[in-house]
Amino acid sequence: MADTSARASLIELLHGVKTFNTDVFPKEKELFAELADGQSPDTLFIACADSRVNPSLITQTKPGELFVLRNIGNIVPAYGEMLGGVSSAIEYAVMALGVSHIIVCGHSDCGAMKALLNPDPSALDSMPTVRSWLRNAEAARAVIATKLEATSAGPASVQSMAEQNVLLQIAHLRTHPAVAAALARGTLILQGWFYDIETGAVTVLDEQTRQSISVDEALSRLETSAAA
Repeated sequence: MADTSARASLIELLHGVKTFNTDVFPKEKELFAELADGQSPDTLFIACADSRVNPSLITQTKPGELFVLRNIGNIVPAYGEMLGGVSSAIEYAVMALGVSHIIVCGHSDCGAMKALLNPDPSALDSMPTVRSWLRNAEAARAVIATKLEATSAGPASVQSMAEQNVLLQIAHLRTHPAVAAALARGTLILQGWFYDIETGAVTVLDEQTRQSISVDEALSRLETSAAA
């Protein structure tokens, strides 16, 4: 039998479902009726599986607006490295759904980034799949190793690691044939974000300078480009 706390948390989830069915769903009944026949999201949002990161809450989007792909460390293996769930989701989002944006979002206090900064062999040895998965972010760790103390895993170091990882995963995205073709056609935009859990702040990562800019600055650049 499951312990008391496990049962209590499951009971809480089921009560949440009841609230959704009785209070939330009726208010959005027309929206869900439209979504029942298909989806047409504009954005593929690649985020960490961390329970503290809520893509729809951060972006203030409704059901049907984001096609969400989540995994440990918001990682995108380069094409051919690990063909599977991540690569198939990207291919489907770009080719079948025709998304026009792909966002890769890292976050503060990320356990995957901490593990890369300061690996604990005893912990990783007991999680061989996680250890293998994190190799897809190894190049980001190499960049950070030239800038920071290798043993540092403080908030600033974790943020730097998360930001470099986002930029690396965007580079990996470009190796996927569906993404490369859409970029060549000019029908797809890639963008990297960093989300700070404590403050709620989101910054946008500039691929060219490899520096972060504010959402306001990112908006200004996009609006200026659209008006040109």
